[in-house]
Amino acid sequence: MRFLLLLPLLLLSTLAAKGEEVVAGLSQNRVAITANFDGSEILIFGAVKRIAPPPEGDPLDVIITVSGPMSPVMVRRKDKRVGIWVNTDAVEVDAAPSFYAVASTRPLDDILTNTEDLRHKVSIENVIRSVGAPATITDSENFTEALIRIREDKGLYQTLENGVELSEDTLFRTSIALPANLTEGDYNARFLLVRGGSVVGEYVTELDVSKVGLERWLFNLAHEMPLVYGILSLFIAIVAGWGASAFFRRYLNS
Repeated sequence: MRFLLLLPLLLLSTLAAKGEEVVAGLSQNRVAITANFDGSEILIFGAVKRIAPPPEGDPLDVIITVSGPMSPVMVRRKDKRVGIWVNTDAVEVDAAPSFYAVASTRPLDDILTNTEDLRHKVSIENVIRSVGAPATITDSENFTEALIRIREDKGLYQTLENGVELSEDTLFRTSIALPANLTEGDYNARFLLVRGGSVVGEYVTELDVSKVGLERWLFNLAHEMPLVYGILSLFIAIVAGWGASAFFRRYLNS
């Protein structure tokens, strides 16, 4: 009988221990890459769920990341030799996201400690994994910085500080621009609640980016039946060349 009386108190204390939780969503959970795909924009929104008033003191901040598939990347350095630019050194980055955007209510350095950044891999520098380099290369970090710079220029890496709107410490929203040169695959949208430099809540959802229609058929054909794809490409090239030649012969000679 005493246990039954204490059960509601135990449940309440368990819920209180969970603190603040995220309830979030995306304006779309699937991005279709078609022949005329020139990029897209997704609206990300959500709310903070509480069973008790928010703690006093440290303000609440929200960090939202969108990450594409991870894969190794070979980064090469060019140098001018005898008047010609040639590849000299190369470093393979073990894993880097094909796309990565991080948006936050305030600058990351102001709301997140370095330890928490390393633990949760929030900033672009920490989400990239590069643990080894040839012994002849002593500045491997420059290769990682070059990779980040190149992908930032292409819109594939984005840091959107002050890009998350937070209202009444409860409702938040942001938008992420997806460029036209997206790699298809499973993307993760991650929501982090931060207080006092530490992550106090986390939620993850998925976003599917895939080719559809003719693009999907050609992609599957090229990877599953490369011989047929090569023959088909050669046939189309021959037909196109013959058609152009016949067109010009007919109208130039008339």
